[in-house]
Amino acid sequence: MNMAMEKINLESIKKRAENEIRKSKNLNELNDVYKLYLGKKGELSLVLRSLKKMLKVRKVRIGKKANKLKDLLEEKIAKKTIKIKEKARIDGRKGDLFDITIPGKKPVVGHLHPLTQTKGRVEEIFQSMGFSVVEGPEAETEWYNFDALNIPKNHPTRDLWDTFYLKDGNLLRTHTSPVQIRYMEKNQPPLRIIIPGRVFRHEATDAGHEINFYHIEGLMVDKKISVGSFKAIIKEFFKRFFEKDIKIRLRPCYFPFTEPSFEIDCSCPICSGKGCSVCGVNGWVELMGAGMVHPNVFKNSGLNPKNWQGFAFGIGMDRLAMMKYKINDVRLFYGGDLRFLNQF
Repeated sequence: MNMAMEKINLESIKKRAENEIRKSKNLNELNDVYKLYLGKKGELSLVLRSLKKMLKVRKVRIGKKANKLKDLLEEKIAKKTIKIKEKARIDGRKGDLFDITIPGKKPVVGHLHPLTQTKGRVEEIFQSMGFSVVEGPEAETEWYNFDALNIPKNHPTRDLWDTFYLKDGNLLRTHTSPVQIRYMEKNQPPLRIIIPGRVFRHEATDAGHEINFYHIEGLMVDKKISVGSFKAIIKEFFKRFFEKDIKIRLRPCYFPFTEPSFEIDCSCPICSGKGCSVCGVNGWVELMGAGMVHPNVFKNSGLNPKNWQGFAFGIGMDRLAMMKYKINDVRLFYGGDLRFLNQF
């Protein structure tokens, strides 16, 4: 390679590269120019690799010019890259801004709401004990919500201030108990069911009350069912749900749809019955109401109370979740505050 040829080759590479850099309209075209001249097998790269075979004097002379040209082309390509990106921003063409070498953004993965998690766990526990999960309508008739459950006309919950009535004469159910009647009308005992779902009550909202919340009704009917049957099942449920041994106690109470009726307290899951602010320092927390199914409820469902016995219970799912996760305000479940929800 004589000096004239050396000069022509480098000068030719310079002119062609500058021209193609100038004509490049996007980053892909500019990248092709880079590969053609400065890539692994680019024209200028091949010149630089050939230096090791030249005599020292020629190597120094040609190497100096080739490296100077390399720096010049890299600078021009860098400036052109900025110019193309800026033009893409102005024109709103995002395609030219995509850089395949940039690591991808990890998508944000959502998770289940704490009440949904609670519902799933409750269903899982009861299903493992032979219970089926049953659902029913949220808009109910007075018959299923009150009359069939032996709730008299003068009962306080029928008042407008406790129940949301609809224009068509129906109402928003105040509990999931109506599904008991609907199920027993169509299914013969023996049966074991739980009925999770949303219920509505016209109440003033505070830390312990909301106008809508989630309720779980349970029903077990067979030839020989007793309070002992209920106590064994519910104690096992609490043990699995709270993942610790839980003591329970039954207090006499009144519900029109059960006889006898009782409230169920459990030893406080927070302090294990030692006494804390949650349980009022007495070690016990009221969690649910229950009792043996009233004969009139069986009759209204088309079953003969002389042939069947059963127990029913109702639990507020929100209250279960509050106890399990140590939450002191039921309104947090419905506020949509991600600072709260992301903890679960």
